[in-house]
Amino acid sequence: MVASAEALTPGSPTGPDTSADSTDLARFGYQPVLHRKLGRYASFAAGFSFVSILTTIFQFFGFGYSFGGAAFFWTWPIVFAGQFLVALNFAELAARYPISGCIYQWSRRLAGEVVGWFAGWMMIIAQIVTAAAAAIALQVVLPTIWSGFQLIGTDTALTSRDGASNAVLLGSALLALTTLINVIGIDWMARINSLGVTIEIIGVLAVIAVFFTHTDRGPGVVTHTDQAAAGPYWAAFLASGLMAAYVMVGFDSAGELSEETKNPRQVAPRTILSALAVSALGGGLILLGALMAAPSLSDGSLASGGLAYVIEAKLDTTPGKVVLACVACAITVCTLAIQTAGSRLLFSMARDERLPFSKQLAAVHPRFGTPVWPAVAIGVLGIGLLLLNLGNAAIFATLASVCIVMLYLAYLLVTVPLLVRRIKGWPADVAGDAAGTKLFALGRYGIAINALAVVWGVAMAVNLAWPRSAVYTPSGGGWWMLWAAPLFVVVTLAVGAVVHRLVTPARVPVTEPVAQIA
Repeated sequence: MVASAEALTPGSPTGPDTSADSTDLARFGYQPVLHRKLGRYASFAAGFSFVSILTTIFQFFGFGYSFGGAAFFWTWPIVFAGQFLVALNFAELAARYPISGCIYQWSRRLAGEVVGWFAGWMMIIAQIVTAAAAAIALQVVLPTIWSGFQLIGTDTALTSRDGASNAVLLGSALLALTTLINVIGIDWMARINSLGVTIEIIGVLAVIAVFFTHTDRGPGVVTHTDQAAAGPYWAAFLASGLMAAYVMVGFDSAGELSEETKNPRQVAPRTILSALAVSALGGGLILLGALMAAPSLSDGSLASGGLAYVIEAKLDTTPGKVVLACVACAITVCTLAIQTAGSRLLFSMARDERLPFSKQLAAVHPRFGTPVWPAVAIGVLGIGLLLLNLGNAAIFATLASVCIVMLYLAYLLVTVPLLVRRIKGWPADVAGDAAGTKLFALGRYGIAINALAVVWGVAMAVNLAWPRSAVYTPSGGGWWMLWAAPLFVVVTLAVGAVVHRLVTPARVPVTEPVAQIA
């Protein structure tokens, strides 16, 4: 069924081409075995669909508004500014290390095997949780389009037992579909993802147009705090930032697919930055437009119904359902992109023999050119995670909060070692790509940008993991649910320590091009 990473060689009938990009990869000590077919738009689509503003804003708008009121809008530009600092650092690394499994590969080249392994391990767990969290967003959309999608009970709200159970069912079906797409090849994944992103962009523009042509109040609404949660406003504002923090992650996906991207040293840095910037602009306009167009800010409908409530109020049935169908497409390609990125990370670590069952996980299908078992593993584990939470009304907030914390910690295991290396003089080279074009670099601003990215990452990780009952136990629950995020991190590290001990004897190639060694 599959061929090992060593079984395919450049120039073989079913293997990848013998391009300069493949030769470049071989200089890092890796045999090119994945099919290099992604162009600039497909690379951008991978990052944009992971961020997926339609998916995550539809999921989290009501949550953010319920905490911070209309003024929660300001968490959006703040989070974008912080995440763009991180993205700038990632863009520089993507230009120098165009290798799949980028978080793991970058971290271990900056800080050594142990730190790199745990960065990869935490990112794998985060992507499994993120895929599950994205998949359940179908519950926000499909029952609104057609009541027949509510297969369990009658209450469609994600925070209800019926809604949470139905979300697990719909999410599991979506993960099964994305697993199949990931197995049959990067061609199909890229086509479906690019088409889905195009539909999502059209949907974003349509939603913005509807909101700004049906306003009930002016932009000054973003200063209103009267609908915020009880207590000091700063605390409510920090909690409402969970929405923006969840949306603006995954922009590193272009780096995860470097070995399947043409000219990745030039393309990946640009698509990392553009995917985040375009998402921030579109998402910010959606938030502002929704607040201006909502029929009411005080009757509770905006907090409970979110964007779906505003669209239904402003559009006739048919146009509204078309827009919601665009959201469903966005959710599908978002889940697909997350699973694709996670499977490439699993493949990258397995290729270095750094995971159990490495031989199977590093295998590449001779016809499809895809790492089959990593895709299957992400899908099965994501479905398993959903089934464990069957009937849990807090599944929405719990999964989202946990995956965000894990992603931020994995990012920190890149930005912190990078800052240390910068202080020691990294990068010492001014190398270009195969064509001699100068690589993306932060230059003299590198240390300052990197330091701010680290401070930002630490602050957000603490904020997101903080045990708030309104987030983790909105309907009541045990102490373990309240402390879900920090407990999950501790368990992940403990299990990771055991797994790392089992795979430590493995040989790991660390070959880098001479010109790239700082």
